[in-house]
Amino acid sequence: MNLPDALRDQAGHCEALGSPFMARMLTLLADRLRPTTPLTERLFNWEGDLSPRGHSVPLRLAGALHALVLAAPDSPLAKAYPPHVANDDTLWTALEQTLMAEASFIDTFLNSAPQTNEVRRSAAILPAALQTCAHFGLPLTVSELGASAGLNLNFDRYAVAVDGHSYGAQSPALTLSPDWVGPPPCETPLLVVERRGVDLNPLTTAQDADRLRAYLWADQPERLALTNAALDLPRAPVDRADAADWLEARLARTYPGSTHFLFHTIAWQYFPDTVQARCKAAIQSAAERATADAPLAWFSMETDDGAGGQGAKLTLRLWPGALGLDLGRADFHGRWVNWS
Repeated sequence: MNLPDALRDQAGHCEALGSPFMARMLTLLADRLRPTTPLTERLFNWEGDLSPRGHSVPLRLAGALHALVLAAPDSPLAKAYPPHVANDDTLWTALEQTLMAEASFIDTFLNSAPQTNEVRRSAAILPAALQTCAHFGLPLTVSELGASAGLNLNFDRYAVAVDGHSYGAQSPALTLSPDWVGPPPCETPLLVVERRGVDLNPLTTAQDADRLRAYLWADQPERLALTNAALDLPRAPVDRADAADWLEARLARTYPGSTHFLFHTIAWQYFPDTVQARCKAAIQSAAERATADAPLAWFSMETDDGAGGQGAKLTLRLWPGALGLDLGRADFHGRWVNWS
């Protein structure tokens, strides 16, 4: 897939995810961007998969541009972004000028994979954790791969509203209200006794929080409000490490009296094949050692080829017993959950 096709592909995803501005901007870049500078030549000659299933180059570029908008709200680019209204020519002129004037910043920003840390994904994580607690009847030790800023590690401090009923924290820091189809979540006690995550580039500083906000879309202010509420909570620890190295060490320990609840959301695709293989091997080894007093649960919310690419597949695996549960599907941003 070349760059214009990747930009148009991502534009379609953004349109489907409720961001008409992102769809318009990315389509404009696909139509008008040319490899005339070192920065744009890098984009056009990017090695590897540019698409959302690979390196997500369009999202990297969009994140860099939004970061500049947030940093300079009086800039020409910011004045062409929501909540302002600008026609295509005005927006393109601002984009073109920014790509030239801020080439160094954008080039550096492109080096890291997108890190949205979408809080609304907890609308699937929390019900999966409740399902795990109902099955084993134990508190949770929680581990997250690709944790970014660790906002979803605090899922037990949130609530999910389904048909007028709230599931999760009694006094939640924020409440998620996805369009829910299917049976309600389990109503069972939930206690997290320890939580920790890993990321190659954890977002832990105030500057990192700005990067996190940059990957939110300018015409979706509700996402920013939820993210800011999550950022106000005490941060869960996120280690800077390779996912396989970290997970092998993490799973080598036992956690008697609790279920080890391992999860990842739209992160697995960014792991190299060797890292995926090592993670699977570490999980399988830990699964073989799981006991009734120290069980293991593995929840994934990841892209697959099902349902015509609509949303992510939700899978929960439980040991001992090697029970695999198809929990349904969820919107990539947690706007809807089809729970089975």
